[in-house]
Amino acid sequence: MAEFFEALTEDHCAFIARQPVFFVATAADGARINLSPKGMDCFRVLDDRTVAYLDVAGSGNETNAHLLADGRITIMFCAFESPALIFRIYGHGVPVLPQDEEWAALAAGFTLLPGTRQIFRVAIDQVQTSCGWGVPHMSFERERTTLSKYHLKSNDAERFGKYAVRTTSIDGLPVRNPTVPVS
Repeated sequence: MAEFFEALTEDHCAFIARQPVFFVATAADGARINLSPKGMDCFRVLDDRTVAYLDVAGSGNETNAHLLADGRITIMFCAFESPALIFRIYGHGVPVLPQDEEWAALAAGFTLLPGTRQIFRVAIDQVQTSCGWGVPHMSFERERTTLSKYHLKSNDAERFGKYAVRTTSIDGLPVRNPTVPVS
C-alpha cells in the first residue's frame, strides 16, 4: 500500500543513503519522457524538503531541457535487497551550473567527478513509499569507471567544447550549458 509524505523523514534519508542507484524521470509538453539511471555517489539530501544530485556529461542533457521547460521531476529509488521498498520523490527541479551564483555553495556538498556538468536541485512536493514486492533481489557489485576514465582522457577544453555545443534536447528544447569547465 502506498503512503505519501510531505517531507523526508530520518528513515527515508537512511534508505536513500544505502542505495547505489536511482532513476530520474522528466517530461515537457510535446517532448519524449526522459528516464535515466544514476549512480556514482552523486545524490545528496540537503534538508527534509530539498535534494540534489550531481550530473556528469554523458549521452545528452534532456533533464536540463525538461526542467527549464516544465520543472517537474520524479526520482525513484528501489530496494533490491530486503525489505522491499519503492521510494519516489516528486518535485520541481532546477539545473545549477558552474557560472551560477548558487554553484559554489551547492558544489561544496559533493565530490566533483570528472565530467561534472551541473547539479540538479529539487524542491520536494511529495514523497511516496510503496511495497516494491515485484522488484527482484539483486546485489551491488561495483561502480562502473568507464565514464570517469573517458572524461579523464580528454582535457577540460576538449571535453567542455564537445558538450557545450549541444544547445538543444533531442526534441529541440533549449538547454543551458556551462560557460566555464568544472575543474
